[in-house]
Amino acid sequence: MKPKIYITRKLPDIVVTRLTEVCEVKMWDKEEEPVPREILEKEIQDVDGLYCLLTESIDKPLLNRGTRLKVVSNMAVGYNNIDVAAATEKGILVTNTPGVLTETTADLTFALLMATARRLVEASDYLRAGDWKTWSPMQLTGQDIYGATLGIFGLGRIGEALAKRARGFDMKILYHNRSRKLEAEEQLDIQYADKERLLRESDFICVLMPFTHETKNYIGAAELSLMKQTAVLVNTARGGIVDEEALYHALKNREIWGAGIDVFEEEPVSTEHPLLSLPNVVALPHIGSASKNTRLKMSLLAAENLLQGLQGETPKNIVN
Repeated sequence: MKPKIYITRKLPDIVVTRLTEVCEVKMWDKEEEPVPREILEKEIQDVDGLYCLLTESIDKPLLNRGTRLKVVSNMAVGYNNIDVAAATEKGILVTNTPGVLTETTADLTFALLMATARRLVEASDYLRAGDWKTWSPMQLTGQDIYGATLGIFGLGRIGEALAKRARGFDMKILYHNRSRKLEAEEQLDIQYADKERLLRESDFICVLMPFTHETKNYIGAAELSLMKQTAVLVNTARGGIVDEEALYHALKNREIWGAGIDVFEEEPVSTEHPLLSLPNVVALPHIGSASKNTRLKMSLLAAENLLQGLQGETPKNIVN
């Protein structure tokens, strides 16, 4: 008898077909709307595997309902939406999708850095509003990127990929990580720096660390006060790493120059969020990995992780 699985969002046909070859598949059929909690609570009771997104909270009460559950496959690199400790206690495998989105997310991070530094969204809105009447010497001037200092918090795969892009702009690169990476320092010509030095010396700071209890509000009022007034903060990791209220005040008071944000503490973010009212913020709807090829690779990898676990193998991308 085929194992039963539940998919929490509509997936491309090629992914569903692959899963159907091995499993009895049931899927929430809406692409732009998360599965309601009450439906997920009902469906998880009768499945061996769960294929989910970051939009679902796979907490202990939900896992306790999954009496047959063997595998939770998360279509994301991060897995802070899953109570991994509770899953481990119940013998449930948890998997993620690292690697395949590295280059795409690094592309978006650097694009967001550039768009913020050169005020691209603000300039486009200025033009479309009919405000462009003449050329003037200091009109919509931004910050130089070439030759500037880039600070990276979190030198994982994406952090290293970002450093490679920054080298093409002849940037001086600092990084801060839980542990030093001597090989990466030599290969990428980057320097390890403590947290304070990175904040003080960087013209651009990119947040690429995982979200954990230790990194919650890792960038708060104290950290923002150390940054240059001309500095730009870019966050493409997780929203909770940056204290959004502190960031709003720092930007509003021009304590730092600008911010590029792809992630928020609560998603989807409200259009009334204070950060969205500021002209020196470029805000995106969590599209770090959003290229067609990468999202397809992620969805297929999550499917393979799920199948490996259900077939008694140890998935390559197991997190517990």
